[in-house]
Amino acid sequence: MRKTVNIKQMVKDAAMGHYAIAHININNLEWIKGALSAAKETNTPIILGVSEGAAKYMCGFKNIVDMVNNMIVSMGVTQPVALHLDHGSYEGAMAALKAGFSSVMFDGSHLPFDQNITKLKKVLAYAMIKNASVEAEVGSIGGQEDGVVGNGELADVNQCETIAKLSISCLAAGIGNIHGIYPKNWKGLNFKRLSEITRVCNNKPLVLHGGTGIPTDQIKQAISLGVAKINVNTECQLAFAAATRKYIEEKKDLDTNAKGFDPRKLLKPGTEAIKNMVIEKFEIFGCKGKA
Repeated sequence: MRKTVNIKQMVKDAAMGHYAIAHININNLEWIKGALSAAKETNTPIILGVSEGAAKYMCGFKNIVDMVNNMIVSMGVTQPVALHLDHGSYEGAMAALKAGFSSVMFDGSHLPFDQNITKLKKVLAYAMIKNASVEAEVGSIGGQEDGVVGNGELADVNQCETIAKLSISCLAAGIGNIHGIYPKNWKGLNFKRLSEITRVCNNKPLVLHGGTGIPTDQIKQAISLGVAKINVNTECQLAFAAATRKYIEEKKDLDTNAKGFDPRKLLKPGTEAIKNMVIEKFEIFGCKGKA
């Protein structure tokens, strides 16, 4: 029995309620545990995102499906949880759906637009059979995500309108956002383009990738203009690394009496840091307690 849900209702409710669902990329068991703990403690719906690179690291799509579903049950998580492929290739999206992912993003933004549409329609057809949701992208997001490189282009409004008419659940459109840490000379989000996209997409929920480092006021403005899903990865990685570094610098791993070297103890501060970061994002995005 599938324990995860697709994102259709999540993002629809978020768009109508003027908040955004947090999409938290997961990288291992600690990430899953930290994110699920945050959702459970705050009664908040959540999207667990997996890149193809992370899927390979975690031994494949099927292993991730089983691990997430089993942890939802064992942790007693009753809040809506979606398992979503992030920036999936056509082959990756189809494989993730077959393995049991409840949602996928097909990123055809680097393809000629007609090819993006053609492959997207095939993903949508298979997703419908699987009762899964699909996110599409127009205008590549800046930075790099699993080999897909973008310079933060602004999505073409007409292309957004065309794709929004399909049965996608949400649309990721480039508005100057980038993956990773934002450079000091970043110009900020282009709200003029976002407003234009929102207008032609007939209230289709929009997605903001590269959520790490975007000022809170810009986050809130983006939500007010139709963004209903925001992706976060780098900030959780930084929080995990900082907490783990602190544990080691304090030489707690060298305490043989307390068995501080035990990986369950060594990784616990980082897991807690992920949970706290996710809760912070819930508050900023306005989704906390919306389950």
